[in-house]
Amino acid sequence: MKVTVERAQLLKSLSHVHRVVERRNTIPILGNVLIRAENARLSLKATDLDLEVTETLAAEVGTAGSTTVPAHMFYDIVRKLPDGSQIVLEADGDRSVMAIRAGRSRFTLQTLPENDFPDLAAGEMTHSFALPASDVKRLIDRTQFAISTEETRYYLNGIYLHAAGTATAATLRAVATDGHRLAQIDLKLPKGADGMPGVIVPRKTVGEVQRLIEDLEAEITIELSQGKIRFTLGNVVLTSKLIDGTFPDYGRVIPQNNDKELVIDKKDFENAVDRVSTISSERGRAVKLALSAGKLVLSVTNPDSGSATEELEVEYASDALDIGFNSRYLLDIAAQIEGDVAVLRLADPGSPTLVQDKDAKGALYVLMPMRV
Repeated sequence: MKVTVERAQLLKSLSHVHRVVERRNTIPILGNVLIRAENARLSLKATDLDLEVTETLAAEVGTAGSTTVPAHMFYDIVRKLPDGSQIVLEADGDRSVMAIRAGRSRFTLQTLPENDFPDLAAGEMTHSFALPASDVKRLIDRTQFAISTEETRYYLNGIYLHAAGTATAATLRAVATDGHRLAQIDLKLPKGADGMPGVIVPRKTVGEVQRLIEDLEAEITIELSQGKIRFTLGNVVLTSKLIDGTFPDYGRVIPQNNDKELVIDKKDFENAVDRVSTISSERGRAVKLALSAGKLVLSVTNPDSGSATEELEVEYASDALDIGFNSRYLLDIAAQIEGDVAVLRLADPGSPTLVQDKDAKGALYVLMPMRV
C-alpha cells in the first residue's frame, strides 16, 4: 500500500474515528484503526465492537492495499506534523510495519493484519429517513443530560427514539430519564419513519453523533433495524448496536393535572439557583422554593457552612407552596429552555413538577422533588 494524503484532511478524519477506540483494550486489534486505500480514496475505520465509525477521504493512491495501526498513536503523529504537509503512508505486505513520511519526518508503526479486524455487520436496515443536522443536534442536546449513568438499569443508559403522537400529528420523539428527571422532545415525523421500532440509542453513540455534527445545514440519514442504527453524515458512517432492553412506560410519570403555574424569567431563575446553591452540600444539593402570590424565595441551608436566600418577582397566583429540588438538576433543566421564559407546573411538595418553555416547542421536562 502506498498513498499520499493532505495532513488537514487526514487529521480531521482521524479525529472523528479515533475517539471510538478505547484507551485500554484486552483485544489488541481493537486499539487499531483500519486503513484502506483504493480508487483515489482512503478509508479509515475504528470500532469498540458496539460502535463502528468509517470515514472516507480523497487521496492519491499509488498502490492499493490495507493495514491496521494503533489509532491513538497514529492520530498523535499526524496532529504533530507541520500544517500543510503532504503525508505519505506506505506499508509492505511482508513486513508488519507502516511507514509515515512528511517532509523530513519519518515514523514506522507496528501493524496487525487487516483480516483480524472485526466487522460490525449491520444486516438489513428496515427503516430509513433523513433529518437536518440541526434537528438531530436539538434532539440530542435537549435530552442527553437526563440519560442515566447507572449501569444496573442499563435500559436507561440511552435515548429512547420512537414514533409517537396521533395519526394527524405524528412525531419522532426522543426521551431520556434517570428516574430523577425526564426530558422529552418531539419533531415532526420524517418521511420513512412510519412504523419504526422504538429503539434505545446508547449514551456513547449519542455523544459521538453529537460531536460529528459540524455543519448544521447538512442532512443526516438515519437507518435502523431491531438491533442496529446507522447515521450517515457526508463521508462519515457511524453504525451502532442498540440497547437490548425495554424502555419503561415514561408516560406514567408525566404529570397531567398540576394546577399551580409558576411563570418565571429563565435567566433570572438560573442565576438565582446558581448563586444560592453555592452554599449547598455536595451530597444534598437541595434548594427550597417557597412560593407565594407574585413571589418566589429560594433558600439553601447547610448545617456545615451557612445559609443563603434570594427573592424573585414571578407570576404565581395559586396557594402558597414549599417544595425542594436538587439544584444541579434544576440548573440542567433551566439550561434546556430555549426561550426567555420558563413555566413550572406544580402540584404539591411530593409530586413531580413539569417544566416547559413558555413558547413550548415540543419539549417538556419532568423533575422529581426532594425533601427539604
